[in-house]
Amino acid sequence: MNLTLSQFQDAFVAALQGRPAPGLTALTDQAAFAVYRNTAMAGCVEALCANFPSVLTLVGRQWMEAVAADYARQSPPSDTRLIHYGAGFADFLEQLQAQHGLPYLAEVARLDACWNEAFSAFDAPCLVLAELAGMTASDLARSVLCPRSNARWHWCEQHPAYSLWRCGREQLGWADDHPWAGEGVLFVGGPEGVCHQPLEQGGCAFLQACAARQPLEEASRLAQLTQPDLDFTDLLGRLIGAQVFCPLSFS
Repeated sequence: MNLTLSQFQDAFVAALQGRPAPGLTALTDQAAFAVYRNTAMAGCVEALCANFPSVLTLVGRQWMEAVAADYARQSPPSDTRLIHYGAGFADFLEQLQAQHGLPYLAEVARLDACWNEAFSAFDAPCLVLAELAGMTASDLARSVLCPRSNARWHWCEQHPAYSLWRCGREQLGWADDHPWAGEGVLFVGGPEGVCHQPLEQGGCAFLQACAARQPLEEASRLAQLTQPDLDFTDLLGRLIGAQVFCPLSFS
């Protein structure tokens, strides 16, 4: 069977994943191909273990490697930059909750993914406080505070996901008296790595509205509807200090 280049590539990928590969029998029957296939699978598993270190700590290497191999067979990499591999891993873990019995595991995986995205994103220019000097209240209300590409945030309603993530990532012990309540987190990447800090529900709602290019007045209103006791002035100061925003634009 004569294959076009694209047919050969599709068949080769199928063979690497252990699926039937018509037209490549002469290649796939060789012992060396099995070695190559196992090496490719091992690379996927190792990439997932590296990209989700908090999950790895919480479940142990043996379980993580087995689940990572299942995920790799179902969802092979589509990007040669393996730091981006595992975009659907949190959802995959959510589907396996009956097996691992950890209802918070998918949320921890989402925070690992946020860290990776903040780390690998382009380091865009940021808003500095001096830009706000001399602005009228009206100008400020209609300004749009767009989050930088290396800022990520996530709110978990049911679990203390940020604290659990830190325990896994930083090898910290879990305090028995730690309140089991929803938590949010902010990640901001930069030349020196990724900074992270807790972020309340209203803060996450505010950044979501900013990402949707809502003017500051509307974004702040949505944040305070989400969390009526939110100190918005304090929140805005913390976010500007964390270099979350791009330079100002106007709606």
